Amino acid sequence: MMRRHARGKRPQFYEETGLDQAMSMILVLASEFSALRDRLDTVERVARDGGLGDAIEAYVPSQDVLEVRETRRQAFLDRLYYLALKDAAEAAEADTPERFAETLTDIAKG
Repeated sequence: MMRRHARGKRPQFYEETGLDQAMSMILVLASEFSALRDRLDTVERVARDGGLGDAIEAYVPSQDVLEVRETRRQAFLDRLYYLALKDAAEAAEADTPERFAETLTDIAKG
């Protein structure tokens, strides 16, 4: 599945380069953390009421569960690093073989 990005310049709220990206990442983390806290609270209450505390501690995930978790983790990281990945993709699209050769020449002179 190819991720689509909005075209054009996005608004910049802070003068310092990268601060908008950092704020975006912080907001994604805060959102995930909040949802996680609510779900964990629910699990703890259900486990406590049903006497499942020991079963939770003894649980060993199967390979299928590990793969589902990894897929979810990668989706989270894609959201977390969305702006950085978008900027990198835009930079790669703007790059040309001529600019690459010029950069190599500049480095060699350096």
